[in-house]
Formats: sequence, C-alpha cells, structure tokens
Amino acid sequence: MLILLPPSEGKTAPATGAPADPAELWLPRLAPARRRVLSKLVALCKRGSARGVADSLAVLGLSAAQHAEVARNAGLATAPAAPAAGVYTGVLYEALDPAGLAPPARAWVDERAVVFSGLWGVLRLTDRIPAYRCSVGVTLPVLGGLTAYWKKALGPALDRAAAGGPVLDLRSGAYAAMWAPAGALAGRTATVRVLHERMAGDQPRRSVVSHFNKATKGRLVRSLAEAGARPASVDELLAALRDLKYTVEERPVAAGRSRQVDVIVREL
Repeated sequence: MLILLPPSEGKTAPATGAPADPAELWLPRLAPARRRVLSKLVALCKRGSARGVADSLAVLGLSAAQHAEVARNAGLATAPAAPAAGVYTGVLYEALDPAGLAPPARAWVDERAVVFSGLWGVLRLTDRIPAYRCSVGVTLPVLGGLTAYWKKALGPALDRAAAGGPVLDLRSGAYAAMWAPAGALAGRTATVRVLHERMAGDQPRRSVVSHFNKATKGRLVRSLAEAGARPASVDELLAALRDLKYTVEERPVAAGRSRQVDVIVREL
C-alpha cells in the first residue's frame, strides 16, 4: 500500500546535518532528474542583484517580503538536511504528527507514505532534505514547467512501486498532476476529497475547506497507522476507514479512473 501526500509550504530548516544526497532519497534512479532541478533552482536564486532577486521571486511565485526564501534556495546544495517528517510542518503534518506516533505506527507510516515535491519528485518521510521553496507549479529556466518534467520522470518508477496496490491518494490537484495511476492500478486507487458539512437552515451544505481538508487527511493517516491497517484492496481500505468512524462516501466514475471517495467532516 502507498499513501500519496502533498508537501507543505511551511517547513522547519534543520540546524545541523550533512547536505541532502539525491541518490539517497527513495527511488534513487531519480537522482539525475533531482540534480537537474536542484542545480537550476540554485542557479536561479544565486543571482545577487536586486533585479535577479526580483526575477527569482517572480518565477517562484513569492512576494517581495519572502526574499529570504530566495537566499535559502541559493544555498540548498550545502544546506543542512534532516528527515522530511521533521522538515514539513504544515497543517496536514501537524495533524499526522509522525514524531508523536508509537514506534509500530511510525514504522507503518514510514513504510507507506510518499511525499510529492516540486524539487525532489517523490520521497519518503525518512529521507533527509533541507528546507526549500519550490512548488510544482514553478517553471524553471531551461528545464521548463516542473509538472510536465516530473510527470515524464516519475511514470515508470512509480508505476512499478505502486503495482501491488492499494493506493490512497491524498494529494492536492497540483501534485496529483505529477503522476496518475493508470490501467489496472487506477481501480486499485482511492482518491480522497474531504468535504466540510454544515447546516444552512434545515439543509446540509458541503464544501471543500482548506484547513479541514488538510487536517482531516493528516488525522486519517494517523488513524490508519495507529490501527496498523493492512488493506489488500480499496474495498478493504474503505472498510477500515469506516471502522475508524470516518464517514466515507464513494462517487461513481468512468471506467479507467481511480475510485473517487469523499470523507465527510460534520460541523458540530
């Protein structure tokens, strides 16, 4: 089973540690592709002039107040690295809280969770990385758009890694575009959307709310880890979620697409 996660914009920079080695991350065959992205990102952010910084901010989709992120990216090749579980600090990862899991549950997560990254492609929570800023929506000089770049690079490697299924896809749309399960694997994949339900008069209204979406996905993975769930199929996965008291509804989809699942969070 693989659990596909987005990264987080919020990151904690490691204070010490050797730099990241792209060949030591999960799926080391991706090391050349990772090095190309890293080198282009560092080169972009090393432009020291005011205009160079402004150009870097524009490419990365950052504001002038975030100029420190450009300086951080410029030093990525030698920056201290630490396990991704401690570097990613956004809402999903706060809810998952890998450091707070008991050893068996932590091992469960480490074995199954796969984080998609604009810089690294894919990695495990145990992989050592520095703090960085590079969303998959970025278009780097020479390299081009990272979504298309990684879609081409990740396909063969992830098709093999996920072949056994099932796959629980908790990625946001931008990161989902990096790789999509196809063929028989699509039927063994559950793509989850979290809906916040509240009453409007006497009628329930459902919507996607960013905070609820991210926090619920983190808690969902944590619950499965603490239960030691080992589903062999999507049906068993959905049954495990219902056993854990999640409200799960499946939407009809066309043939050849992953199974679309809504997890409902009801406002009390």
